[in-house]
Amino acid sequence: MTIKQYLVGGAVRDELLGLDVNDRDWVVVGSSEKTMTDLGHQMVGKDFPVFLVDGEEVALARTERKTGDGYGGFSVDTNGVTLEEDLGRRDLTINSIAQDEEGNLIDPYGGRNDINNKLLRHTSDAFSEDPVRVLRTARFFARYQSQGFTIADETIKLMQDMTYAGELNHLTAERVWQEIVKTLNDPQPWLFFDTLQNIGALKVILPELNALFGVPQPAAHHPEIDTGIHTLMVLEQACKLTGDPVIRFAALMHDLGKGIIDPKILPHHYGHEAGGLPLLNELCKRLRVPSRHKKLAARMMEYHTHCHKLMELRPGKIYKLLKALGSGGQRDVVDAFATACEADARGRTGFENRDYPNADYLRKMSAHLKLINNDDIVERYSGKKIGEIIDQRMIKEVGFIKHQLLATTPYPKP
Repeated sequence: MTIKQYLVGGAVRDELLGLDVNDRDWVVVGSSEKTMTDLGHQMVGKDFPVFLVDGEEVALARTERKTGDGYGGFSVDTNGVTLEEDLGRRDLTINSIAQDEEGNLIDPYGGRNDINNKLLRHTSDAFSEDPVRVLRTARFFARYQSQGFTIADETIKLMQDMTYAGELNHLTAERVWQEIVKTLNDPQPWLFFDTLQNIGALKVILPELNALFGVPQPAAHHPEIDTGIHTLMVLEQACKLTGDPVIRFAALMHDLGKGIIDPKILPHHYGHEAGGLPLLNELCKRLRVPSRHKKLAARMMEYHTHCHKLMELRPGKIYKLLKALGSGGQRDVVDAFATACEADARGRTGFENRDYPNADYLRKMSAHLKLINNDDIVERYSGKKIGEIIDQRMIKEVGFIKHQLLATTPYPKP
């Protein structure tokens, strides 16, 4: 058999969609591990044969057979596998198109037609053998919905069947977090979580977030009522304010405590800020969330209502907030926190375009404290007294800058 190399997957898809191509995946047909090694190509794949060819990774055409539960429960066969067989084991038809070295498309599963029809459709029944494909399909929908793409009804049905059959229970933490991070870097990640919630999958991978749907809020402050809907609206607003996935994650997590509030006090959520911290800790531990994401999410969760009431707080309480965010020294943390709080304030029906001056007020207070030189206190005092005197000075400075801000920019009532 003649050895042939093809461009496959996302690179072909995005070129057909008129998008920039960042990563290129290659597959070689008519070869073997021994042949590739004999040709001097270094093998770099762990789970299946992948080789470095002219500086790019090239995989042997392969088929996969399910032998166990979850993502890792597969046996791989590369012996005499055809291009069509390799394309057939891929998730969606739009990802099951190849291009040869002359630029000709090989499209045995109708991917190009589905691109023209703006349809995300599973390539074959093999889709159901890999639970991560449920998350990937939701992520592709979130990525391409702005171009008019929808998920085929039969694919939605298959995703639901896989969820109810318990297939998603076998997903590893790494795979779940990988899909979450990828979608948080995309333009419309709220559609990912909305899709998973609609098919019952959010309850499996993020039960803490799923618990927010159906929880009522006071209509005067939250015309959208439903806490789950509010949370996705906050994420949407965060995406308008920043491309930082850490801030977007904090926006998504901030109201987890509302999911465990005593139903007797609903639609109020007294104490939901600190009450959500154990849920966040458990979620981050389970999914092995990086500490940077967790830290900002925890600060956002505990203190977001402080920011909303910022100019109504006493200077001592404002300073406590700033100290928790870095005492004016970590301006990137203050800025990230303020951005997430602005997304929360705007993530409500009818409030999407309302000004939120508190974010800038907090940033200015932080910047002011950073300019304060406390060397004289360090020289005059010792031990615990140093911290006490510095705190007293900083609280006075917070009161001063608060007075200045109110004098120059009238504070609008929320």
